[in-house]
Amino acid sequence: MSEQNSISSRDLISQLKDMERRSIVRQENLPQQDESYKLWDGIVFNLMSTPVVAQLSDIREILNLPSSITHVPGTHNWMLGIANIRGDLLPITDLQVFLGGKPIAIGKRSRVLVIEHEGARIGLLVGGVQGILHFRPDQRVADNELSGDLAKYSTESFVVAEESWPVFNVRRLTEDSEFQMAAV
Repeated sequence: MSEQNSISSRDLISQLKDMERRSIVRQENLPQQDESYKLWDGIVFNLMSTPVVAQLSDIREILNLPSSITHVPGTHNWMLGIANIRGDLLPITDLQVFLGGKPIAIGKRSRVLVIEHEGARIGLLVGGVQGILHFRPDQRVADNELSGDLAKYSTESFVVAEESWPVFNVRRLTEDSEFQMAAV
């Protein structure tokens, strides 16, 4: 290499520092990301003929209803039993019966929402999953129109185009001592 094309270490460091300084100046002029505009993602399903949403991050997995569920004697009627899912035992509950409603009508659309509480996985049988909705923070209201046992697990909802989407709080369900005690 000729001496004309070579750059000294000192010159290289100086150029890098200059590039860093210019990029910091440009970064300060960029619009900042609005933290309050993060979308809330929810899974839509029906409970007792009411569409509700559960926070997407609270649902670990959505399964078809397992073909074989083993009944566990001495449990409440909402505890359907235990299923073998890829070598792991998963307790499956009929969420609607737990909430005081009629048993879920088992069909092709029936799904099991897998949730986790303190390291234990639990399956919640629902009539079906309608999809995922995304809500803006300004669509959240600290109120819901639910009544009965279902209202116990919902303290807020989202309102979009005058339609209310109650939030089913999975954490509140898993912390309920009645739900934790499946044995009779």
